[in-house]
Amino acid sequence: MTSGAFAEMLRMSFSDREKPMKYYLGSDVGGTNISSAVADRDGNIVSRVTIPAGAHRGIEEITRDICASSMDAAGQAGLGMDAFSYWGIGMPSCINPKTRLLVHANCFRWRNADVFSYLKKYVSLPIYIENDANCAVLGEQQAGAAKGFENVLLLTIGTGFGSGIIIDGKIFAGADGMGAELGHTKLVYDGVQCTCGQYGCAESYCSATALIRQMREKTGDYVSDITAKGIMDRAEGGDPAALEAVDKYTDYLACGMSTFITILRPEVIILGGGVSQSGEFFYDMIRKKLPGRTFSGAEIGVPEIRRALLGNDAGIIGAAFLGEHRGRHLIPG
Repeated sequence: MTSGAFAEMLRMSFSDREKPMKYYLGSDVGGTNISSAVADRDGNIVSRVTIPAGAHRGIEEITRDICASSMDAAGQAGLGMDAFSYWGIGMPSCINPKTRLLVHANCFRWRNADVFSYLKKYVSLPIYIENDANCAVLGEQQAGAAKGFENVLLLTIGTGFGSGIIIDGKIFAGADGMGAELGHTKLVYDGVQCTCGQYGCAESYCSATALIRQMREKTGDYVSDITAKGIMDRAEGGDPAALEAVDKYTDYLACGMSTFITILRPEVIILGGGVSQSGEFFYDMIRKKLPGRTFSGAEIGVPEIRRALLGNDAGIIGAAFLGEHRGRHLIPG
């Protein structure tokens, strides 16, 4: 055997050896639950711990439990906290990159909260914190419906109307890190008051809450326990009132989406949240309406519309990979 052939054999032998598995730690913090998980390099969840958030409690207790859930998730995977390069967390708030304060975490009633200082009492790892919707879009790009795409818009349609944007492979949140709040762009001048206090926001017309309100206004039924899924099911079954409500609702949604398309021109739009679990009846209505309501939709087309694949896992997976994609909120360990 020549020396060159022997060297090539050694090179192939070493390259074929399994590389040490790298793991990532992420947490998804909401008003109802705190979930922490360990993910592998492919975005598969290895272990998970979910506990009630207890949003009525003080910030000291809540941040302590966020840390405890992450440590428990690591322990379930047989890992110590020193196995991770960083810890990523998705929070329901904008984060000011200059002050590192959570500006407006509505479900906890936090304003300009110094969450980092509380977390660092328990964990010495570098910490990334990002808006939860931004984490969700990163999760879907990493391991879900947007895998392989570099320009993605995620709309989460549930109690509220959230959004996450990826441009050229990176989360986009504006110059100050607090943008991409598409749910609070104005859809109707001087319209319905939004939970944010403004009037006419997309959230007030395109959320699941908005669909329920529109159905109640249509039927005058303010007593029955109406859900967005129930309305969609009734519409698909041919119920006239539900059909009319869903038709109007999808008009609003298509108009909002058309504006986002005109500004961003993403490759794909991912729909997440409760309403996204509706059947093809709902998706067909959106796909039929969108081209005619979008600037040059007939000439240049509109992006593909896909249902989110990861469900509640999207936020955790995205949080776990925050350190691989951006470092606005990194605190050195």
